[in-house]
Amino acid sequence: MVAEDAFGCLFKGQIKNQALTFLTPGTRLIIAVKKLREYRSNCHEEFLAEIKYLTHLNHPNLVKLVGYCLEDEHRLLAYEFMAGGSLDNRLFMKNPSSQPLSWGNRMKIALDAAKGLAFLHSDEVNVIFRDFKSSSIFLSLNNDAKLYGLGLARNGPTGGEEHVFTRVMGITGYVAPEYAASGCLTAKCDVYAFGAVLFEIITSRRMKDVIHSAGKTSVKDWAIMKGQYLSIMDVEIEGQYSISGAEKAANLALQSQSQAEHASGCCSTGTASD
Repeated sequence: MVAEDAFGCLFKGQIKNQALTFLTPGTRLIIAVKKLREYRSNCHEEFLAEIKYLTHLNHPNLVKLVGYCLEDEHRLLAYEFMAGGSLDNRLFMKNPSSQPLSWGNRMKIALDAAKGLAFLHSDEVNVIFRDFKSSSIFLSLNNDAKLYGLGLARNGPTGGEEHVFTRVMGITGYVAPEYAASGCLTAKCDVYAFGAVLFEIITSRRMKDVIHSAGKTSVKDWAIMKGQYLSIMDVEIEGQYSISGAEKAANLALQSQSQAEHASGCCSTGTASD
């Protein structure tokens, strides 16, 4: 087992060449296998959503789905294996023997994640991630970043609608306050979450912990209260960035959250759907 979250456990595995015709004889494909928790009320819906999106979407910054299995109560999803693990683990579950992510690699990861979201939000795809967070980003050994986990994703608004009304899902610190209050989901909710992740990337602090300890409701409020960008930077990358670079990254995180500030507080009636 290499990871665990509210949705299930992630295991490292392999497929022998006999199972896949595109593998050369004697080789094996290394995969990551997610076993969904059977007791979750929406387990099957999340399983089907993951298959629906990842079998039709292909992008360099999305983790590829290799296959899936549904047998009795067991639901398994097999993905390409990302040997660098999740961004969440790299930032917060630090291995004493590993080097902290450099400033350059952090900015590369942020850019890769933004490209993945931009692809999902494009007119041709029109998908809202809905649960974007640092544990939704997986890394290769070269720190190439890909988005993982579309079980809670939803199609974006169509036919001139400005939002999709859904049951509110997500983790404190990443969920836009207006979406949490109204259930009105737009792509800007993902942008808000991206701002929170970008703050985590430059500070190496979990945003939900920072918000709670500061008594604030959002990363934006906390950052404004702090006032000084350099005071929130991760000390382990001190000297690797310029002052202007740090300010640009912090400003981008703030702008991402400001952009979504009023995007979701747009409806007061309706029937929420998953």
